[in-house]
Amino acid sequence: MNPICNSVHVRVPATSANLGSGFDTVGLALDYHDELTFTLNDDPSDGVAHVTIHGEGEDTLPRDETHLVVSTFRRACATLGLGRLGFTLEATNNIPQARGMGSSAEAIVAGIAAAAAFAQPGELNRPAIFDMAAVIEGHPDNVAPAVFGGLTVSWDFTTAEGVGSVAIPGSEPLHGGFHTINYPVDPAITAAVFVPDYELSTEKARQALPKEILHKDAVYNVSRVGLLPAAMNPVVLAQAAAQGGAESLGAGVSGVSGVSGVAGTATAVSPAAFATAAAQANALLFTATQDRLHQPYRGGLMPPSTELIELFRSKGYAAAVSGAGPCVLVLHYGDARAAIDEVAASQLASGHWKSLHLPINTTGVEIERR
Repeated sequence: MNPICNSVHVRVPATSANLGSGFDTVGLALDYHDELTFTLNDDPSDGVAHVTIHGEGEDTLPRDETHLVVSTFRRACATLGLGRLGFTLEATNNIPQARGMGSSAEAIVAGIAAAAAFAQPGELNRPAIFDMAAVIEGHPDNVAPAVFGGLTVSWDFTTAEGVGSVAIPGSEPLHGGFHTINYPVDPAITAAVFVPDYELSTEKARQALPKEILHKDAVYNVSRVGLLPAAMNPVVLAQAAAQGGAESLGAGVSGVSGVSGVAGTATAVSPAAFATAAAQANALLFTATQDRLHQPYRGGLMPPSTELIELFRSKGYAAAVSGAGPCVLVLHYGDARAAIDEVAASQLASGHWKSLHLPINTTGVEIERR
């Protein structure tokens, strides 16, 4: 198969995984991007990848076939029938490396999306890109939001040995492997990411986790992670309250599980109901980001990050480790940039931290054929 274009520009958002309670399942796309341009070599016999890197990782990342973007691109090209292409990769990296903002997921998604753009016309087949990316990454929490944008909850569906899918009455068969659901996020939800000047490898962070956890800790996290989709979209709560005729937000929250039309119907929401839901959003975010599965065990690997999280939470802000760390994520409904930076004023003044105040990305990976 021959490529359908000569050059592809790819834009992939940073991501934050876990969000406290959603260990290895929840991810969020942030409006902060790496941008990469793949241009085919003029000489068809030149099958080499020529790599140029600007920004993050320009002094440390490889510039040969071992670069994760290049190796993933090669793998995707082989799968799509493109064969071995020679190309120039020019990467402009904004996403910090080894900090918990999804740099490896970005690289994987970029390589697959570029190969797909060279091979297939039209819009990207995002489910197919997600499937391949999750297999390569080994877990879906960062690749899902990088592909789809927004808030994602992902899982690995296990079938019986030798069975590739399971028949679901009244629906399409559910295949084994990785799946994800994409949830809407209110535009008023913002993310503040505090980036330290030190790194932490994901492998080292995983080694700190126990092999078994207490049942009460599992229940604790399940109860919190179930709040995240509602906390990230207060209008759902307001609509649920309106549908149920609830007299209080609490009754509306309890009715969310039975709201089949919340996402797609125009349920009338009174200004008072919406104001109540919005006022409760930060309280829900604070609760939804509590965790007992991973952060307590990893805290000793990143004392400055742990201290900053504790400081924010002591002030009522929904703070958590971003991914495996050491970045710190603070979620908030409404503009609180100045107040959030004021809490971390001494850390920022030290020169060891920088803050990024970011909207939530809702588009995921984007491509432009040239």
